[in-house]
Amino acid sequence: MKTSRVSFAAALAAGTVLLLSGPAFAHVSVQPGEATKGGYATINFKVPNERDNASTTQLEVNFPIDQPLTSVMPQDVPGWTVTVEKSKLDKPLTVHGKQINEAVTKVTWSGGKIEPGKFQQFPLSVGKLPETADQMVFKSLQTYDNGEVVRWIEEAKDGAEEPQNPAPVLKLTAAKGADHHGSDAKSDAKNAGAKDGKDAKDGHDKAAAEHGSDTTARVLGVAGIVVGLGGVAFGVASRRRSA
Repeated sequence: MKTSRVSFAAALAAGTVLLLSGPAFAHVSVQPGEATKGGYATINFKVPNERDNASTTQLEVNFPIDQPLTSVMPQDVPGWTVTVEKSKLDKPLTVHGKQINEAVTKVTWSGGKIEPGKFQQFPLSVGKLPETADQMVFKSLQTYDNGEVVRWIEEAKDGAEEPQNPAPVLKLTAAKGADHHGSDAKSDAKNAGAKDGKDAKDGHDKAAAEHGSDTTARVLGVAGIVVGLGGVAFGVASRRRSA
């Protein structure tokens, strides 16, 4: 009886964990979850099928109107048709000296199928990302072949639990390595200095070795002469004694 109660409690706990973690795991998301402010990035909208008896047939991603992007380019996804919609801007943007009067406000993928137990990624190249914002929220709609539409449009609030249908969020971070080039320059200078020092040391050692070899040769030469003279003197002395 005790064993049965323990087994039941374990099963209940496991079921509770799966129940609580299910929605968070299955929602539409943007990956990677962050990008650099003011830059360009390739992002993917990951769409899992969270139904057991229906397939996803369409994804609609809405871009924030107050954070217009001048460039949004989709990558082809086999079996899917992509539609990019643009809208006029209330305030034109100037990018690379060119005035931009419209920006992408919606991208829709349709015609394909994400079956139960599978997921699909929809890639986009986007930019120029906002420089003053900390995130971008992409409210999305996921449509199933049974007519159901799941609206991933809820924005998370600080200190609150994750909403039931959270909107995909791209975090924007400050550019890293602001002193990267300076660090590289210092590193290069340090390496150059080390190389110069090594070259100088090698040159000194080579010169010292050559000097040592030259000195040794001279010493051996003088020694040879001395030995030779000694031999001559010994020969002369021997002849005199013989005479």
